[in-house]
Amino acid sequence: MRLKKFADFSVYVVVRLLICIIQALPLSACAVISKHVGGLCWHRLKLRRDVLEENLRYAFPAKTQAERDRIALAMWEHLLLMVMEIAHAPRKVSRTNWRSHSAVPGMKEVLQRLIDERPTVMISGHLGNFEMGGYLLSLHGFPTHTIARPLDNPYLDRFITRFREATGQYMLPKQGSGRQVALLLEQGGTLNLLGDQHAGQNGCWVDFFGRPASTHKAVAVLTLSGKAPTAVVAALRGDRPLYIEMHVADMVDPQDNDFSLGTIPLLTEWYTRNLEYLIRKAPEQYWWVHRRWKGQPTDRRELRRQKRKRQAAA
Repeated sequence: MRLKKFADFSVYVVVRLLICIIQALPLSACAVISKHVGGLCWHRLKLRRDVLEENLRYAFPAKTQAERDRIALAMWEHLLLMVMEIAHAPRKVSRTNWRSHSAVPGMKEVLQRLIDERPTVMISGHLGNFEMGGYLLSLHGFPTHTIARPLDNPYLDRFITRFREATGQYMLPKQGSGRQVALLLEQGGTLNLLGDQHAGQNGCWVDFFGRPASTHKAVAVLTLSGKAPTAVVAALRGDRPLYIEMHVADMVDPQDNDFSLGTIPLLTEWYTRNLEYLIRKAPEQYWWVHRRWKGQPTDRRELRRQKRKRQAAA
């Protein structure tokens, strides 16, 4: 136990030192470093290269290998620059200069929903600088709640949580926060969710870039049970570091007369399709390093039969 605490604290100290170095550098230097280190990750270290190539083949079968390689290289540059942007944000972005660091094209309808008394659900994915999305929205005066799994390292978890909550965003644990989420929706709060995480064999299977992907049902359940207007959004980097554009792909309201997505599969298919649309706008800003496609859909009745069989044997 003591050894683990020492190891966790040592990692925390190293991370803090790296952040101090990053914060001492201008953003222009961070962009150059990200470009060179990104090339090292892709060309020399070949980090998760098999996963990257497989995912990009699934997503863009019509592109050439050279085009997919350019997306993979740009993704590494994006991920590294994203970390550096997060390190700089608390010192460089404030309520007095947010226009220099963000834009909200097409956000009029969403803003109208945010000032309404009804709850709002905002669905995004591992796209763009999604950490800055909730940070900036709260900076604009709209407190949000985001569900996330706590980090295994408690020192890093507290540090990251302080950043996330610095402007009025509140973090909820992925496990055990059901009552808090229900209360939040009853009180008309705003909930941020990631909609592109693998949900295992019992998830809701919908097409993502033309291939079945297991998706968590809870995202759709919260919209339908809370009768909450729901938007699919992304915080994409603009034409320079630490300039974030908040894009809205689509928005639906379960209380509209023409609402036709009243089941979990239909709603899940809708937001997954819109996430795909946003990813296609900036494929180099998506996390292709994680395995989105795992396994194949299995007949649910057979799964339940196997589960009952295991329970009976136990």
